[in-house]
Amino acid sequence: MTASTLTLRIVTPSATVLETEVDGVRFPGEDGSFGILPRHATMLSLTESGLVVGRMTAGGEVSYLVHDGFAEVRDNVLTILTRSAEKLGEIDLGRARAASERARERLSARNSDLDATRAEAALRRSLMRMNLSSK
Repeated sequence: MTASTLTLRIVTPSATVLETEVDGVRFPGEDGSFGILPRHATMLSLTESGLVVGRMTAGGEVSYLVHDGFAEVRDNVLTILTRSAEKLGEIDLGRARAASERARERLSARNSDLDATRAEAALRRSLMRMNLSSK
């Protein structure tokens, strides 16, 4: 790592899915999108489901879809702890469609034991996957 880069680390409960040097990062915070550059002040934020985009030092971008979690900037390292992360080009469109249908069925059935908030969140995540998989 040089003084003009920062480390982007994306961690899920099962693995560290990304650790690379970048020139800057955008990620979805609870209060809107955050832009992080090298030497950023220490901070901690909740994250929302959305796209993390890092500008690679060698050129180009790396993009991951993340779902809810925390982000910490400390000592020129941005660590995003998330429920799940998917590389933008590797989103499984069939799985996203199936999840969308399941969520819609649960919401339309409205059983008394339905956790509507959870079903709505699952629907939002699947629609986001479907939307981003076409990019």
